[in-house]
Amino acid sequence: MITLYGVPRSRSLRVSWTLEELGLEWEYQFINFSKGDSRHPDFLAVNPCGKVPALIDNGNVITESAAIAVFLAEKYGEGRLLPKAGSDASALHHQWISFITNELEQPLWSIGKHKFAIPEELRLEAMFTVAKWEFDKAAAIAEQWLPDTPFLLGAEISVADILLAQTLMWATRFEQDIPPKLAAYRDRITARKAMASALKKEEACAV
Repeated sequence: MITLYGVPRSRSLRVSWTLEELGLEWEYQFINFSKGDSRHPDFLAVNPCGKVPALIDNGNVITESAAIAVFLAEKYGEGRLLPKAGSDASALHHQWISFITNELEQPLWSIGKHKFAIPEELRLEAMFTVAKWEFDKAAAIAEQWLPDTPFLLGAEISVADILLAQTLMWATRFEQDIPPKLAAYRDRITARKAMASALKKEEACAV
């Protein structure tokens, strides 16, 4: 059995979405940060960082959303969600994942940290200006790189698409400006049935 620990609409959605794209059976464990679930010894035994997502697959614990999604695609995808290893498409896929997690996502997480995640006495109002500048710069590059194909690598969805679309959803949540081509891409990718199914399951478990 696959168990995903997460919070709805967080980076755990990347994993639940991947699970749904692959048609896998999985269960969801909602981690309620406001009730201290992330600091409970049982969860810290799963992820000592106290963060989501975390996934258990047949006793194997994996953390970090991009790593989990790639692992699932490698193990269960049978050619879906990942390009052939060593191919030019695989190199581009690695590039997109690194760019998304290192450049596009990080300013958004800076906003999140200074809005709600770190102690109030450490929050800096100036970080919002810095983060917006960083995000705008990264989003402009993503807009420039976005191909004229249905997905980042062509005709088929990949893990990188899931990561990029979820990151853009997060940007919308944090009221960031998204370039028009990138916004249209976000709307198209997030309209997939697998995303809706993943979000529905997450939110049902969080009630």
